[in-house]
Amino acid sequence: MTPSNKPPDDPFGSIKAFAQEMQALAEQALRQYTPVVESIISSKSRDVHHIEHAHDGLLDFCFYDPMVELFRRLCRHYYCIDPQAAAFYVNSYREMRDSEEPGEES
Repeated sequence: MTPSNKPPDDPFGSIKAFAQEMQALAEQALRQYTPVVESIISSKSRDVHHIEHAHDGLLDFCFYDPMVELFRRLCRHYYCIDPQAAAFYVNSYREMRDSEEPGEES
């Protein structure tokens, strides 16, 4: 085998590296979204576009438990403004989570 065809020492190394990168990205997103969500909630914002934009971003990181908690807090705030829209985001999260469950058929 040539050096370029040599199997890696750790066959899962690239997967581990990817997972570490995703974790770091999720931690960065949490640092960025926390003040946004805190501001929306503390100001009792009713700006639907701003709230939905934040929800959309949070959904991208709902594999990370601290981000799920932030998502839930924003959903509870949004429920008082538009229950149907809040339910849409909760269902979107559930569909994403359920589609990631191992061993389940879609």
